Amino acid sequence: SSKIRNLEVRSADDVAVLEDCIDFSLAKTSSKMEEKSERGGLLDCLDDNIPGVGHEIGAEAQIRFLKAKLRVTQEELDSAVYECRKTADENQNLKSQLKHTEEENTRLQRTISVQHSQTEKYKMMLQDANKKSERLQQEVIALQKVLQ
Repeated sequence: SSKIRNLEVRSADDVAVLEDCIDFSLAKTSSKMEEKSERGGLLDCLDDNIPGVGHEIGAEAQIRFLKAKLRVTQEELDSAVYECRKTADENQNLKSQLKHTEEENTRLQRTISVQHSQTEKYKMMLQDANKKSERLQQEVIALQKVLQ
């Protein structure tokens, strides 16, 4: 979550950017808009924000519209931040699973190596036992001939 708080979004030329999502406040932005409206500076930017609306509507209606638009934008931002946090958590879980899987893989590789060594050892012991068995059988045959 600390990574999300310091989220820095790259911007295009005409896109607004929030560099720190935590400092963004609907109340602060709303009060700034009201101050700008009282000074008369809000009407200049409304043509860009409200399609098809000029100076026909009053300042109160403009503020209500912009507050509603701001609420929707805040909800979208909250949703995006939530999704980002959720994705970051999922990413962390997947990293943890990957680390565990790699450790398990290393452990299994060591086990396979040890078992391979043991298999080779037992093959050598089997070959030695087979040679000894053949020698003993030849001795038995030789002794049986001596006894006859």
